[in-house]
Amino acid sequence: MHIVLHQPEIPQNTGNIGRTCVATGTSLHLIEPLGFRLNEKEIKRAGMDYWEKLDVTRYIDYEDFKENHPGAKIWYATTKAKRSYTDVSFGMDDYIMFGKESAGIPEEILVDNEESCIRIPMGHDIRSLNLSNSVAIVLYEALRQNEFKGLETEGELHRLHWKE
Repeated sequence: MHIVLHQPEIPQNTGNIGRTCVATGTSLHLIEPLGFRLNEKEIKRAGMDYWEKLDVTRYIDYEDFKENHPGAKIWYATTKAKRSYTDVSFGMDDYIMFGKESAGIPEEILVDNEESCIRIPMGHDIRSLNLSNSVAIVLYEALRQNEFKGLETEGELHRLHWKE
């Protein structure tokens, strides 16, 4: 699974998303320009000590990303889409793209990919959800559809044992 952030602006969001990617074995792809430097303390703080374990790739622009992933199945998460993220079938090698916090994915990209645009349902008075929350919502649905392949689905208590 792959998460793509198109020109993210807020380091804390990208740090949180990076931590989610590490926890789920998901690759993170960052399309420049970024609204921050990757060595900023805010991104490290939000990603905690997981940032060094992150599989992250940077691209100069959207064209650079596309050239490096010809034929990739890309889902475009946008508040402008006509269908919900729960109405599509995600594959384990799919890419899910999210736009920058202030404007989303550019409409020039969206109009060329209408059938691959998905949205998170929300109230009509809400402009959008937080980027980090949006990534987690859609990513975990995609992972659920793929039976959380490669992830631990059961936990253990530290001091006690579950009652049988």
